[in-house]
Amino acid sequence: MSDFGEIITAMVTPFDKDYNIDWKSMDIIMDYLIENGTDSFLIAGTTGESPTLSDREKIELFRFAKKKLKNNMPLIAGTGSNDTKHTIELSKAAQEAGADCALIVTPYYNKPTQNGLINHYRQISESLDIPIIFYNVPARTCCNITSATSLKLAEFKNIVGVKEASGDMRQIAEIIRDCPGGFVVYSGNDSDTFPIVALGGKGIISVASHIIGKEIKEMISLLNKNKLKEAAQMHKKYLDIFHGIFFTTSPIPIKKALNLMGIPAGYLRPPLYDMELQEEEKFVGLLTEYKLI
Repeated sequence: MSDFGEIITAMVTPFDKDYNIDWKSMDIIMDYLIENGTDSFLIAGTTGESPTLSDREKIELFRFAKKKLKNNMPLIAGTGSNDTKHTIELSKAAQEAGADCALIVTPYYNKPTQNGLINHYRQISESLDIPIIFYNVPARTCCNITSATSLKLAEFKNIVGVKEASGDMRQIAEIIRDCPGGFVVYSGNDSDTFPIVALGGKGIISVASHIIGKEIKEMISLLNKNKLKEAAQMHKKYLDIFHGIFFTTSPIPIKKALNLMGIPAGYLRPPLYDMELQEEEKFVGLLTEYKLI
């Protein structure tokens, strides 16, 4: 399965009050997202609080999601780390658990060179049979994958796309312009979906789709029909939501939004913590303004 659609939801991981994975809530959230525009699921991404998930928990999540989705909808597994060997091991385990694709973030903290990044992804590509989407998010990793490097990675046999969250529109446009056929570019920021799809990108690996999935899908549909003015109006309409869910560390706001909407997203795992009262009041005001609560 290599067509992951236009909206891939980077799904939250619901935890109970003891910080264990809440499997009943996981089931409820997946049903809700399927009904609200999601084409594919990214499990154990940043929004899923992957830094606090053990490998065992990640594999359990992949198995649960695969059993739920069967072969009706793609499952993308977040398996990246800053250790090439560990990434390969976890990606192989995800493949065995039924994942249809691996999303692999740029190695963080150790700040590899561009040649180091190429070698990292080459080793992973050679070790896997499933497709790979690499994830460029310099704000979290302190390491940017340049457009030249992205285009080299796009030549690898099973690297099928990039989640681009650099916010550098020249870099992103160069990738879209020069990438080989079959390679896709997904926006990694909800606020960048409009310009990236307008440039020829595929869609969005989204956080906002938890609460406005149908609206994002409609905006992308308008872009694909060359109805630029109408799509731009939708982008501007939801711009405050796109930014509002990131006004403090994600996924703190989106979990709060879901819980307020009656969708059981549960607790945050430490070191993440609830927003301050003043922040919460402002965020509740935003959600109320958009009639989401």
